[in-house]
Amino acid sequence: MRDAVDEFARHLAAERNRSGNTVRAYVTDVVSLLDHAVRMGVRNPAGLEIGVLRSWLARLRSAGAARTSLARRAAAARTFAAWAHRDGRLGRDVGAALASPKAFRELPHVLRPDQAEALMATPPPAATRTNTADTPGTADPPGTADPAGTADPPGTADPAVAVALRDTLVVELLYACGMRVSELCGLDIDDVDFGRRVVRVLGKGSKERTVPFGQPAQRALEAWLRRGRPRLARPISGPALLLGARGGRLQATTARQIVAARAAAAGLPHTSPHGLRHSAATHLLEGGADLRSVQELLGHASLSSTQIYTHVSRERLRRVYNQAHPRA
Repeated sequence: MRDAVDEFARHLAAERNRSGNTVRAYVTDVVSLLDHAVRMGVRNPAGLEIGVLRSWLARLRSAGAARTSLARRAAAARTFAAWAHRDGRLGRDVGAALASPKAFRELPHVLRPDQAEALMATPPPAATRTNTADTPGTADPPGTADPAGTADPPGTADPAVAVALRDTLVVELLYACGMRVSELCGLDIDDVDFGRRVVRVLGKGSKERTVPFGQPAQRALEAWLRRGRPRLARPISGPALLLGARGGRLQATTARQIVAARAAAAGLPHTSPHGLRHSAATHLLEGGADLRSVQELLGHASLSSTQIYTHVSRERLRRVYNQAHPRA
């Protein structure tokens, strides 16, 4: 069983080019499935039957698993069974007969355009957060070359200023480009094309796409590269566009904290990077963008993933109609 799990993980990472997060999620689900199978007396993958898969899902459902979780775990079981069959570990693909509950597609929470504008206009609270400042002893030594090719102007040496510029850029890019937080943190300096005002994004499955950004994001980029990044850059920084307070590539956890803190400072409900992605897609559609263009911008493999944003717009239209029409 352990060998099968290890080989399955290698298959997902190397042959199907799945992200680290996807591999971990699938492996976790498969380990749970195989643990259940062992408790039912199955000793190797060849002993898996459709009844084992169904009883595993039933146990999870009895334990209170949500429909979305059950759907994901059923997908992991089907993927594992199909792979095990192709690999010769399973006589037949028992997962092909496994049905799963259709997951409810909840409407994503989105900001109103005026709320998004307020979020962008609110000064970042980074300067008052003690956990974002550089640790003592990490100041640039005299004569250190400027990694971005421009020296810090007078008055911008305070690391809190650099962090504030970075935080502004984080929310601007997330909203302007509708990118995932992992995509944002993976950006390198060379991914930004100022001439065409586009950024090259490496999405799921290592698929590249080119996403435009507007003038506010451009100003935030220029300010960060001229006055912020040189202050935080260290030998470990490499080509990373966004840096943490100690000079390493910005982590997704920190980016989430930045967005949440900025929303709180603006007096808005809790907002996440994915919430800004939802908001960007919804506002594009409400502004007249076609679904295919939004699909390309978001990097969705299937148009059905993008169509949920049309549901959001319809909900808003219905609320306005009910509130305003005299015969609603």
